[in-house]
Amino acid sequence: MLLSHLKIQFIDRLKEDYPVTEIESFFNILTEEYLGMTRLEAALNTDFEVSEEQKAWFEHAELRLKDHEPIQHIIGKEEFSGLIFRVNKEVLIPRPETEELVEWIVLDFKNAGKPIRILDIGTGSGCIAISLGKKLKGSEVHAFDISAEALKLAKDNAKENHVEVNFQERDILKTEKLDWKFDIIVSNPPYVRELEKKEMHRNVLDHEPEKALYVKDEDPLLFYQKIASLAKDALEPQGCLYFEINQYLSTETEELLKNSGFETELKKDIFGNFRMLKASLNR
Repeated sequence: MLLSHLKIQFIDRLKEDYPVTEIESFFNILTEEYLGMTRLEAALNTDFEVSEEQKAWFEHAELRLKDHEPIQHIIGKEEFSGLIFRVNKEVLIPRPETEELVEWIVLDFKNAGKPIRILDIGTGSGCIAISLGKKLKGSEVHAFDISAEALKLAKDNAKENHVEVNFQERDILKTEKLDWKFDIIVSNPPYVRELEKKEMHRNVLDHEPEKALYVKDEDPLLFYQKIASLAKDALEPQGCLYFEINQYLSTETEELLKNSGFETELKKDIFGNFRMLKASLNR
């Protein structure tokens, strides 16, 4: 089968489930993954003869996409902050707003002039911890997660990206005290309320880990409250606490931090939503 015919078939089979532009994006990703062709190379080689085995790979991907499985799970990876991270159903797929959070931290600490100790709470794939370790040279990076399966993947990602991270399996809600002082404590904790599930797409609802996403409606800020209380004793004098936050609860989250004795700064993402918060102690 010619590559041009394969693309027509691929779009036709998925057009009831996705916009054509999104299907074309899927096809480009799979073409690079399965055929080793960039988007431009594929456009210039529409008469490329696809083997039966390669055709079968695309057809298998079609079935998984029909089930609204994320394309990142199909190819097993996602790019984040210039690095490649392995992903699976045990971890959240790294997202652009989290990348913005990392860039904010790097901007604040790139000229620190001293070794930096970092803690990432709820590390998942390890994307925050590993990216910070890569960009803030000489830093000492620690990362916690409650999931042993997530930590296994995060350790693989750290190894593949040549970053040393001290990973620990830990339930932060049951943690009484942090073991060291830190210059940076960062977390992208669960913050999606049950009532917000109706806004979520099937690829998230059906294929990403619930315990990394959702909190009860009646106590949506419990992770922020707990981490803030731990950070009060664990931050160095010039240290900062960074959160990814629920855009619908930005005011409430900021008030919680202020009431805990922190000075705060909210930051919008590229879509104009308050999705990041920085807090420092007013000493």
